[in-house]
Amino acid sequence: MATLKTATVVSSRIDFKGYPSMSSANDGRQATMDATQVYREEIFTDRKVGTIRRMTPVTADGAADAARPVIFVGQAQVMTPMGAVPISFELEAETLAAAVEKFGAAAEQAVHQTMRELQEMRREQASSLVIPDAAGAGLPNPSDLLGRGRPRR
Repeated sequence: MATLKTATVVSSRIDFKGYPSMSSANDGRQATMDATQVYREEIFTDRKVGTIRRMTPVTADGAADAARPVIFVGQAQVMTPMGAVPISFELEAETLAAAVEKFGAAAEQAVHQTMRELQEMRREQASSLVIPDAAGAGLPNPSDLLGRGRPRR
């Protein structure tokens, strides 16, 4: 799941307001959970537009941790020619009702940000394509492919 305050879907880490990111299996270390950053997760949905996850901070024994704020995360999907792209975005809200109210505007902003990032990725990939010169790349002479020109050795 990709969740950043800027709604980046490309990343595989979650970062809420500067909280430490989850450990990645690819960084060569053993994945361990930080007992001081544990949340209870509840999911709310209208079954049409998306979901809202309420992340309630808890202590290591599961009791509510009033020292940390509750975090609301909106999730939606955008259909693209390549299929559905999941979009996650933080909702600046104190209550579930406020998160529901802010969902539409935040989702729209997250979709626009994600589309900008996807366009930038496409530009970067397009500019990194290298098309070799036919003379310098050791490609066969087109005449050889058609059976004309130099005889084969």
